[in-house]
Amino acid sequence: MKIEKAKLIVHSDPSGQAKDIKFMFNPSQLDFTRQVNWDYDVGNRGTTLLPKVNFSGVEPYSFTLQNLLFDTYETKKSVIKEYINNIKKGATARSSKRTRPPVYILTWHDSYFHCVMTSLNYRLTLFLPDGTPVKAMVNIGLQEVDPQNMSGGKAPTTKAASKKLI
Repeated sequence: MKIEKAKLIVHSDPSGQAKDIKFMFNPSQLDFTRQVNWDYDVGNRGTTLLPKVNFSGVEPYSFTLQNLLFDTYETKKSVIKEYINNIKKGATARSSKRTRPPVYILTWHDSYFHCVMTSLNYRLTLFLPDGTPVKAMVNIGLQEVDPQNMSGGKAPTTKAASKKLI
């Protein structure tokens, strides 16, 4: 059985500069969080004296890919140039052009999620004697976006287009 690697495929990028983010190692876990919103009518109480509640919608799912390892020690190339600079494009806006960061599709086997980066944290953990960083641990915060309501989007051109989206 072939091991399938998780990745973030660029769905749309107004700047045209972002590339797919391919993980060297798959995440060990995915934690999803969703906020459900309720309006409370404190003046209208039931027999238990709790306020009457009305459903008011849901927030998008948010999730974090934690402890992603990127390692270029064997090639002696900078992990920043090889991986981190591309990942940073997901959390960078071009202020001169006022463009938004890219929208990605999280893929791993047959699970897909349209998302944007909400946070990025990376730690450089190993350096060559000349100071070249060759290992990084990365955490990426992501938030679900509606694939039917994305400005500047395009249909995915990969085989992901034919698979189920969550």
